[in-house]
Amino acid sequence: MSLYTCAMLWRALIVMSCLILGWPGWSRAAEPVVLDVRTEPTGGVRATATIFFPVEPAIIRRILTDYARWPELFDVRMRMAEIREQDGKVFTDIRIDHALLPGERRLLSETRTLPPGGLLTELKGGDFKQYRRFWELSPIDGGVRTRAEFELLVEIDSNMPDWMIALAMKRDLESHFRLVKEKALAQAQPVRPQ
Repeated sequence: MSLYTCAMLWRALIVMSCLILGWPGWSRAAEPVVLDVRTEPTGGVRATATIFFPVEPAIIRRILTDYARWPELFDVRMRMAEIREQDGKVFTDIRIDHALLPGERRLLSETRTLPPGGLLTELKGGDFKQYRRFWELSPIDGGVRTRAEFELLVEIDSNMPDWMIALAMKRDLESHFRLVKEKALAQAQPVRPQ
């Protein structure tokens, strides 16, 4: 057997052992995301996802409710024009400049926390016909990881066909989940004394 073949077999054995034995470092490196994006027959686009984050739910909740930093969680240009908290609800006025659509789109929404681990955001106005986003965060593996169920329904007030919006939404959500995960891992890292 050649040296190359031996090395490749050895690597395959290591990978299979990690998968079978469940090495935690392996699961951190390849946290799965199951994402489904479809057009709705009545109009709009619905996305559902199951995401596994390698940190506790409190860290994910803190990231998702840090409204002033929301633009950092997307690869789309956006700015927070207003953030107002009142009666346990957060009202946001977001201005979104997406390459797919001309001009800036306005999204007025209200977010509230639902027990035990839900975050619900609903449309209050702007350039959208429909907007509803729901996160359900659940602890797994003794509370050190998070299983997130995500659902988003969007219909933009534009002439752009829903199938094109669905393609862009899939790409944007994949990027969004990756950015949330990166921020979560950065927050979970212990600060080293200097």
